[in-house]
Amino acid sequence: MIPSYNRTTYLERTLRSVLSQDPGPAEMQIEVLDNASTVDDPEPLVRRVGGERVGFFRQARNLGGTANWNSCIERSRGEWVHILHSDDLVLPCFYQRLRAALEKRDDVGAAFCRHAFIDENERWIGTSELESPTPGVLPDFIDRIGTASIITTPSIVVRRSVYEQLGVFRTDLAFTMDWEMWIRIAARYPIWYEPTTLAAFRIHPNSWTSDLNRSAETIIDEQRCIAMVRPLLPPDRAEAISAKARRLSSLRALNIAGAAFGKAQFRTAFRQAWEALKCNASPRVLMELLWFVPARLARGGIRRALGIRKRPGAGSRI
Repeated sequence: MIPSYNRTTYLERTLRSVLSQDPGPAEMQIEVLDNASTVDDPEPLVRRVGGERVGFFRQARNLGGTANWNSCIERSRGEWVHILHSDDLVLPCFYQRLRAALEKRDDVGAAFCRHAFIDENERWIGTSELESPTPGVLPDFIDRIGTASIITTPSIVVRRSVYEQLGVFRTDLAFTMDWEMWIRIAARYPIWYEPTTLAAFRIHPNSWTSDLNRSAETIIDEQRCIAMVRPLLPPDRAEAISAKARRLSSLRALNIAGAAFGKAQFRTAFRQAWEALKCNASPRVLMELLWFVPARLARGGIRRALGIRKRPGAGSRI
């Protein structure tokens, strides 16, 4: 299920990554759900690339991003639901590998794989941290997912009955609706992990995340989510998990602030740094603020003075 809105730049590549693994309409539904786009109508592209194989549905009005995700769940017909953003990709064997692992595991609520981060030119920037060297159910995964949003949407499939039992994505969260969902699932069901990199999450200046970073809504929403999910955590470890989550959220915000300083994006930098201090003024956060941000600013200034452009992220083209 592929939600889209006002952007077709990467949609063809997204569709082709799915169609290259297509087991046929009897096995997999493929559908694009457009959230009442006002520019870049995706329907002609979907018809050209997918023909009759790819369904297309246009919302009568814009529902908001999260509600369009929920519409993906409501319109899905399969046992497993995969929500794939219109700028992300699946890599070869994504569906085959996860299907083989899950066919005999009726207890598993969701499964995710290691993912790559790619830029607008599909160069690899990096990969997510390895959670386990071997495939299988991750023990005590609630402790890990409770501290950080380590799962990207293109890398995870969720059993449809799990959504039916637990409900859909929360519309009162602007950025962390997926993180809250993964915690909700991990609190109730075993989670399967595939260590092979089988999905790609695209980072580019026009993404939803980039917009929210500029307003610091990312860290504000993370703190809201951390408080919201605390009742789902193991009672004996809830405070430790929540404290670590708050600390990591603050450090991520300072990392964004440092990068913004280096690019002379001072409004973004100050907003992120201020929100980081508001939610966690621990010695480590203060140290990061005192040393890391000025260092990034100085390095960015030196690079601009010397006319040095930052190299694109390392890695091969997909």
